[in-house]
Amino acid sequence: MVRLFVPIAEPAPDTLVLTGERRHYVVHVLRLGEGDALEVFDGKGRAFEAKVTGVDAEEVRVSLGASRQAPPRRAVSVVQGLPKGDKLEWVLQKGTELGAAAFLPVDTLRSVVKLEPKRAQERTQRWTKIVEEAARQCRRDDVPRVEVPSALGDAVRALARGTVVLVLDEEESAVPLGEAFRAAGAGTPIALVVGPEGGLAREEVEALKAQGARPVTLGARILRTETAALAALAVMMHLDGELG
Repeated sequence: MVRLFVPIAEPAPDTLVLTGERRHYVVHVLRLGEGDALEVFDGKGRAFEAKVTGVDAEEVRVSLGASRQAPPRRAVSVVQGLPKGDKLEWVLQKGTELGAAAFLPVDTLRSVVKLEPKRAQERTQRWTKIVEEAARQCRRDDVPRVEVPSALGDAVRALARGTVVLVLDEEESAVPLGEAFRAAGAGTPIALVVGPEGGLAREEVEALKAQGARPVTLGARILRTETAALAALAVMMHLDGELG
């Protein structure tokens, strides 16, 4: 089934009018015409049976039918130290497939990438499009939130009350991720902190511990930053019964 992401008001209207980029996408990418069926999802957990009811030079009209609501799931946020190149885009795409609820790119002491405010806003817009497309492709009805890059400490302090913060720490050997995840309790929001290339500095780990975070390990192997985030998400998704 062809899927289309469109933010939809509450309550949902009977008909959506699509213009601009979304009209172009429906007509020239999806190649849909009047009478064609599709599924529309709103990025917040709702999906609708839909049908194209009209196409002209300026707009596409789509009627909405029966809807479904995605069941609630544990919120897992990835607090990712800014890596080099396109590694973050890989984490965003695959992390969306693996159930992440939010991505918080952060500046750390060992981050090579430094983004000025204007550039950070531009990159965040691009990253948001990446997670929207990934959600469409993997049939998620919700779209993860992507925050504008901030300092590591600021991002952790801004987390919702009650969030359990787990820090992937290459020097930790006593506490496996799975053990700490189970101890957090069913449904408890989790924030996973992942350092950039070179990992987190010791003073950063100690500062996070002072805020109540818990260092954890994924095992004896040292994983690349983009691999670590995705491996941890897969472990948590499995333990929550959503994978394998």
